[in-house]
Amino acid sequence: MPNQLSRRHFLKTSVLAGTAVGLGSAPRVHASEDNIIKVGLIGCGGRGRGAAVNALNADPNVQIVAVGDAFLANAQGAVEGLKAAYGDRVTATEETTFAGLEAYKQVIPESDVVLLCESPGFRPISLRAAVEAGKHVFCEKPVATDAPGIKSVMESTAIAKEKGLSLVSGLCWRYDLNVNDMMQRVLDGAIGDIVSARLTYLTGKLWNRPRLENDTEMQFQVRNWYNFAWLSGDYNVEQHVHTLDKALWAMNDVPPSSAYGIGARMQRVEQPAYGDIYDSMAVVFEYPNGTTFYSYCRQQDGCWGENNAHFAGTKGFATILGGGRITDLDGNVIYKQELVPSDMYTLEHIELYKSIRNGDPINNGDYMAKATMMGIMGREVCYTGKRMTWEQALDGPSLAPTGYSWDDQPCNLPDENGRYKISVPGIEGKVYHTITR
Repeated sequence: MPNQLSRRHFLKTSVLAGTAVGLGSAPRVHASEDNIIKVGLIGCGGRGRGAAVNALNADPNVQIVAVGDAFLANAQGAVEGLKAAYGDRVTATEETTFAGLEAYKQVIPESDVVLLCESPGFRPISLRAAVEAGKHVFCEKPVATDAPGIKSVMESTAIAKEKGLSLVSGLCWRYDLNVNDMMQRVLDGAIGDIVSARLTYLTGKLWNRPRLENDTEMQFQVRNWYNFAWLSGDYNVEQHVHTLDKALWAMNDVPPSSAYGIGARMQRVEQPAYGDIYDSMAVVFEYPNGTTFYSYCRQQDGCWGENNAHFAGTKGFATILGGGRITDLDGNVIYKQELVPSDMYTLEHIELYKSIRNGDPINNGDYMAKATMMGIMGREVCYTGKRMTWEQALDGPSLAPTGYSWDDQPCNLPDENGRYKISVPGIEGKVYHTITR
């Protein structure tokens, strides 16, 4: 983590002082003459609106100048809600409120900074467009849903570096003060060399949305995006990526060399509401030196839950979240963390706008691509039942639709009974799910 110590010191002092660190007095780099940074929002769901709020809270001279969403009502609702809360700092008008699957093409030219918060399956395309247009980017996680998308993100990361653009990731735990404290101790050798880890994201079922009258297949799937792998990556990519990123972080951003796993769809069986994704996966990630990470994620109601990363080393053990702690090999506590206030969602935006004004770009592209790829690799070994190397996973298939209009066809279409094909380990290709409730 380049400059992590100085960043951590900056974040602690700024948060404890209760200020956005006086960004208005910083140099006017990539800002207008009145010191305004124009921000465009792409994707106006809950996370997109949240990112816009974070941006407005992070820098007093940020303005939301344009918004875009697949659905016009979402875009209009975002503008209305943000204006009600922030008044004239939201200058988006009817002319700069856009809808459709290519709304990003209209938002980007209006903006200095683009917030990419649309469905993950679209992010590689909009990220490429943003950096090619010379825009700074906040890119929500995950950054892609398939291996070709990851390769595109890696190329976009390189373009952003060449152009001196900031590219900040929505993998927000990297900006959390308490997690930074724990992870830095692990990286500094507090538990010795890492031998293994237990990585969890165990929660309940999430939402689904019904098909509306006159929806095309593309409209239905985009509206119900979480439940289709080509749009969300499956839940272990969309959600568990946060925990996988902590594992990657602990290994100095070196990805695993191979993986195998098991997965299933046990509660998420209603058709067509839950599309084609799984609801439980367990993956073993392997490193050449023998370090092994055991990854468990689940979205099933009525079950025990946990979201954490536990590391075992040659000298002791570390638990990262929930008030982290470090113990020696005999179980004696050698460090118990005292939590400090930390709004990681705002902190990452504070760092973004500070970097723009100071002309000192941040580029999180490398680790955001690798962490997302770990999720994709885990999904593929569960879907196929195969053991894969990192290189084999990076050569994985495309999940792209035939095109990006409402009349184009997604990669997975329902049969006459409305059932979608799902992956069954050990069987080549997908098969139609036959279980109903």
